[in-house]
Amino acid sequence: MRPPITGRGIHFAVGARTFLMGILNVTPDSFSDGGRFDTLETAVEQARRIELEGADILDVGGESTRPGGNPVDAEQEQARVVPVLTALRDRISIPISIDTYRASTADKALSLGARIVNDVWGFQRDPEIARVAAAHDAPAIAMHNRDKADPGIDIMKDIKEFLSRSVDIALAAGIREDRIVLDPGFGFGKTYAQSLECVARLGELKALGFPVLLGASRKSSIGHVLNAEPDKRLFGSIAVHVLGVANGADIIRAHDIAEHRDALRLADAVRLGLS
Repeated sequence: MRPPITGRGIHFAVGARTFLMGILNVTPDSFSDGGRFDTLETAVEQARRIELEGADILDVGGESTRPGGNPVDAEQEQARVVPVLTALRDRISIPISIDTYRASTADKALSLGARIVNDVWGFQRDPEIARVAAAHDAPAIAMHNRDKADPGIDIMKDIKEFLSRSVDIALAAGIREDRIVLDPGFGFGKTYAQSLECVARLGELKALGFPVLLGASRKSSIGHVLNAEPDKRLFGSIAVHVLGVANGADIIRAHDIAEHRDALRLADAVRLGLS
C-alpha cells in the first residue's frame, strides 16, 4: 500500500480504492459544460449533486483551460470562484479543490475553505503557487502541459521530465511528499494519439512514486475516436478511465459522477477483490 494523501484534514488511502473528483466549471466557455453552472444558484446545486452522486472531491475552476479558450485575469477568475466557495463552505462535506495556476487565486480559495490545489501547469507557470500550497499545508496536483503539441516527441518521456521538475519545485517550496499528486494532462499540449498513449503508459508515470490523477472526461481525443460531440462521450470517457485505473490511476476526474462511481466500483472489485 502506498502512503495516503494527507493535508488539511484529508486522508485518502491510496491503493485502497479509486477516488473520484467531480468537475464544477463556473465559466461561460468550458468545452463541455460552459455556461451551465455560471450562476451561484446553478453552481451550488451542481456541487451538491456531485457530492450526492458519490464524488470524493469537488474541483472548482473559474477559467476555461480548453485549447482556444478565452483567458481571464486573476480578478475575473476570483470573481467567479469566490462567491461559489463562500456559498459551499457549509453546504457540502467533501473537500474542495481549486483548479487554478495562479498563486493569488489559490491563496484566496484556500483561505475560503478549499483544501486542494489543482494546477494545470504543474507549478511552472506561477511557481509561487507551490509556496501558497505549502503555507496552507494543502495537497497539490501537478499536471503536465505544453503550449503546443509536438507529434515527434516521446510523450511519456516529456511528461516525466516536466513533472519531475514540478516535484522539485513543490519540495523546494515546502510541500511534503505525501501532499503531491501527478497528472499526465490528457488532452493538454498533446496530439490525440499522444493523449491515448499516456493512458497506455501510465505505469511509467506511476513509477515516479506519487499518486496519479487522470482526467479524460469528454475530451476531444475521445470525440476524435468516436466521432462524437462532448455530450455523447460518456461511454468513451468511462472506457479510458477504467483502463487508466488498470494502469495505475488513483484518482479519476470526471463530469458524470454516478456513472463513473459505478464503473470504478466494478473496476476496483476486479483489481482488488472487493466484495
